[in-house]
Amino acid sequence: MEKSIVHMDLDTFFVSCERLKNSSLNGIPVIIGGGDRGVVASCSYESRYFGVRSAMPIKMALRLCPDAKVIKGDMEYYSNMSHTVTEIIQEKVPLLEKASVDEFYIDLSGMDKFFGCYKWTNEIAGAVTKDTGLPISFALSTNKTVSKIGTGESKPTGRLEIPPQNIKPFLNPLSIKKIPMVGNVTFQLLSRLGVRTIQTLSETPVDVLHQLIGKNGTELWKKANGIDETPVIPYSERKSISSENTFSQDTIDIQGIKSILSGMVEQLAFQLRSEKWLTSVVVVKIRYSNFDTETKQCRIPYTSADHTLLKYVLDLFDKLYSRRMRIRLIGVKFTGLVHGCHQMNLFEDTEELISLYQTMDKLKLRFGNTSVGRASGLL
Repeated sequence: MEKSIVHMDLDTFFVSCERLKNSSLNGIPVIIGGGDRGVVASCSYESRYFGVRSAMPIKMALRLCPDAKVIKGDMEYYSNMSHTVTEIIQEKVPLLEKASVDEFYIDLSGMDKFFGCYKWTNEIAGAVTKDTGLPISFALSTNKTVSKIGTGESKPTGRLEIPPQNIKPFLNPLSIKKIPMVGNVTFQLLSRLGVRTIQTLSETPVDVLHQLIGKNGTELWKKANGIDETPVIPYSERKSISSENTFSQDTIDIQGIKSILSGMVEQLAFQLRSEKWLTSVVVVKIRYSNFDTETKQCRIPYTSADHTLLKYVLDLFDKLYSRRMRIRLIGVKFTGLVHGCHQMNLFEDTEELISLYQTMDKLKLRFGNTSVGRASGLL
């Protein structure tokens, strides 16, 4: 049976959310991000025309587009809107994967027998815009890669269907940069060899690509030829990562406990980033010396930054620890996970802080996850 896979993406999601609150932002260049030392978290198509892009320093963005309206942003608001969109789509489809805060994959395979897949997808997109006011684009094809590329090419508010016979003609003239797994290093390497279009890449012998870039070369060749067997993974907010610490002796040393919590949060946040997860729910657990166990949780804006997560964890601990009894065990869990890039609080963090995280993560990946850490997490 031919697969029917849809990729949906909310157009300039953060900007669109802000325009719902303030219609005067419609049609003008908008940049979502922090202050002068921050970076661009999102930008409107009007600002992209001048060369502004995500993760660019705000100062550089304003040099390119001095008339742009800069807004700090509200990740809690965006997270809530993301949950709303998820619920709208989830109740209408048989299989949904939430790929990030603003993009989704849907498997409609076999549904053509009951209701045209394109017509169905179009109605879902219409329902999202009608119920939330947010613009959304989609592409329908036989696999994730082609659908995702199709969405990118159809934006803004695109509606695109790429049947099997049109996949190669659609992909061939596009730049290899359009393939999701092609980063700057791979692009530069292939460009030096004269491989710049997807058609040229698809015609390159697979063993040559394997020699150049290892096992990813084979996957890259498949994607260039419109082949992708990656399944749509059912979305569930029950996914979680967690850590617990049982003390050798029951303790009432609160500062020591908070130091251990800091270390636990740092390790879990590093795991989130290395596995490309964002969390939206924080849970703290306490087991007292008499074995009574209590937990407290809160929903938070999507993040993977340990300094942000630590504030919520310590706040939950202070609210939870009320008996003034000795503690036997503490635990931290992050749940409500969605896939996302290394996304910190770009509305408050500076270039320097983001660079620090990236450097620390590289050191941990190379020398081990305990090779470097916060002083507050060390006893």
